[in-house]
This record gives sequence, C-alpha cells and structure tokens, in this order.
Amino acid sequence: MTQIFNASERLLRCGSRTLSLSEPRLMGVLNITPDSFSDGGLLLASNKPDLPCVLNTARQMLAEGAAILDVGGQSTRPGAEAVSVDDECHRVIPVLERLLELDTIVSIDTCKTEVATQAVALGCHLVNDVCGLRSYDMCRLVADSDVAVCIMHMQGEPRSMQNAPHYSDVVADVRLFLEQQVSLCRDAGIGNERILLDPGFGFGKTTEHNLSLLRRLSELEIDGIPLLVGLSRKSTIGNITGRQVGERVHGSVAAAVIAVQNGASIVRVHDVAATADALKVLRAVSRGEQDETIGE
Repeated sequence: MTQIFNASERLLRCGSRTLSLSEPRLMGVLNITPDSFSDGGLLLASNKPDLPCVLNTARQMLAEGAAILDVGGQSTRPGAEAVSVDDECHRVIPVLERLLELDTIVSIDTCKTEVATQAVALGCHLVNDVCGLRSYDMCRLVADSDVAVCIMHMQGEPRSMQNAPHYSDVVADVRLFLEQQVSLCRDAGIGNERILLDPGFGFGKTTEHNLSLLRRLSELEIDGIPLLVGLSRKSTIGNITGRQVGERVHGSVAAAVIAVQNGASIVRVHDVAATADALKVLRAVSRGEQDETIGE
C-alpha cells in the first residue's frame, strides 16, 4: 500500500489559516441552491439561506471531521442554468458571514470573480473555482490576496458539458490543462503552497473517463501540489451501483478511499461521518504496514 499517512508536514496556506496535509482531509459540501443534484433546496428557503439549518449542518460536519466547509450558491450539475451575481451573493454572503465565526477553513465555490471578491473581502480562506482560474480577473484576485485556490478541470460549461465529452487521453489532457494553470499561477505570483488541483470528476467526463482519472490519479501530481477530489454521490457512482442519489453513500465512500490511496489529499464529500470512519480504518491499516516496514 502506498504510504498515505506520514509525519512530513505539507501545508496549505489559506489566508489567515494554515491546514496540515500530513494526512487526508475532508471538505464538507454546503449547497445554498434550489437545484443541486444531491441536496438542492435543503439549505435554501424561498430563495433565502436557511441560516439555522446551515449552521446546524456545518457544526455537524465539523464535529464529524470536516476540515473545510465549501459554500456554493450556483448549481454546477449537468444542464444547470446560470444565476446572476446578485442572486448568488444573496444566497452565499449571509452564510459566509456566519460560517467565518466558526473555527474552520471556509471555501467559496464560485467561478464569478464578483462573488469571490465579496467572499475574500469577508475573510474567506479558499476560492474553489470550477472554471479552473481561466478568468484573468479571478487569477488577479487570488494573486493580490493571500487566499488559497482550487483549480478544477472542466470540459465545456455546466449546461452542455455532458454532451458527448471526448478526449484523446483524458488523464494526459487533464494534466496538460492543470500544468498550464499552475504555470499561470507561478507567473502571477501565486505560490504552490496556496494551490489545490482538482481533476473535475463528472465535469465534461463520461463514467469511463472518471474511472480512468481515479485509477491513474497519481499521474496528475504536479510539483507536489495537493490533489482535491470530488466524487461524492455523482452519476458515476450511480452508474456503477445502480443507486439513486440518496442511496450512494457506500459507493461514494469507497471512491473516496480509493482516491486517497491513489494520492488525493482532500476529498470533497456530502457524507462526512461515513467517509471519516472509512479513512480511520485506512489510517490504521496504513500505519500498521508502515510500522512493520520500519521494524524490518
């Protein structure tokens, strides 16, 4: 088994906070949307965030082991319609204000520079950009601040990304894009210690593309930059298991464990407790094998 849990102190610098990645971390998903594929509408009431529900969910995720809370106000499911900057801010800004009072790292999941600007001004620690920092203004925002950024690969855009996605070699093509964006960051003055890379499972990819990426995840490591993986409850899990969205916990946890074994440092999940338990088992097995190796 690849050594996953070790004493080496790799750090992700997120504004005023620093996250140790000496072991895998969990990012809890908080969708403040009416139409997200898994939990749309659960945290939004009459187009306003249900703040008591959001805070209860956030606190539960933290108690279960989440190290990051990822807040989004725009669904990126296949076929999702775009929302205005004003609507997105109306959904997420009140949530961010409350979550920033908690002892955790808060991430804004957006590809709109205007939304990210307000979030960063509030003190948000991480910008999770599903458009992969392809916007010059978003790149400048991150460069001119001290927040971290997650660069995700997406072929196309949410409304049409699942219309016959095609690659000559999905792993090579995704790696090339991520390499280009890392180089862009370097030129802009964004250090590796502030970057996460996300292959973008389900974003312009078939089930076979996703499986290839998961199987060959280690090939996407670039300059030691940590990988973030999000497979939780996605259609690939449903296609493999035949389960509906609400029944994909077990498949999602299995995918998360495989991702960690293959090099993921952060896993973005809906089901924090179940994934945390699985990683505890993986940790116990991994550390046992490392101890035996050391003893030899």
